[in-house]
Amino acid sequence: MSTPEPGTLEVPGATLYFERRGSGPVLLLIPGGAGDAGVFAGLAPHLADRFTVLALDPRGMSRSAAHDPDEAPDVAVWSEDAHRLLAALSPDREAFVLGTSSGAIVALDLLARHPEGLARVVAHEPPLLGLLPEPEPHRALFAEVRDIFRERGAGPAMARFAEGLGGGRDAGNEPPAAEEPTELPPEVREMTERMVANTPRFLDGVLVPFSGSTPDLAALGRAADRLVPAVGRESKGQEPLSGPATRLAQALGVPLATFPGGHLGVVERPEEFAAELLTVLG
Repeated sequence: MSTPEPGTLEVPGATLYFERRGSGPVLLLIPGGAGDAGVFAGLAPHLADRFTVLALDPRGMSRSAAHDPDEAPDVAVWSEDAHRLLAALSPDREAFVLGTSSGAIVALDLLARHPEGLARVVAHEPPLLGLLPEPEPHRALFAEVRDIFRERGAGPAMARFAEGLGGGRDAGNEPPAAEEPTELPPEVREMTERMVANTPRFLDGVLVPFSGSTPDLAALGRAADRLVPAVGRESKGQEPLSGPATRLAQALGVPLATFPGGHLGVVERPEEFAAELLTVLG
């Protein structure tokens, strides 16, 4: 199935939008940053032969409407949204989850709260700054980016974010430019306008609170056999992006997986990323 089937689910306080394709056990994809289900348009077709792939727009982002538009994003609320989606669409079978960036923070919270419904969770570069040995400079950067957004707008804020993380596209959660070798699916190109619309919510409500949240390491430790912390091969030097997953793997005594590409490997190298993900999921 090359064309995803759109669907919605009513949950307390929101109408969630998701896209479904393929067959088999459920694999839920949770995007990060200002992204939505379109982030996974290049990845999902390579997974659909083995999984029923569900790609989610997080609450308040793109097509997932929060009933209260002023509701602040919250890790626990987004985690419960994911749990309700899995309960509705995979009620009798354990599901698999891939979360990227802030979506990986949500995936970790989901595993900590509801391990019984999950077969394996891949957390790709969750920017949980509290796991770093010296988090304060990174917390200061993220807060500065938020404050620049509030004072001067999204453009200067994203430029400072990219500069602070060492430059490059990955720092800004932007898809590759069309002229680069990666051929972007139409769904990814279409997502660009939605990402622009989502960026204020990301900068003002997600960036600092999500990165400043504290994962339940005790609960994750009890579910460590289901957890795969992951980093991108090209994320070296971007400590707030790759460092937390590395520290999480060390703290829980589990292997660290390495995926093709950088922070946006799912967009940059979708076929290679999918091949590695299939291996990791077993």
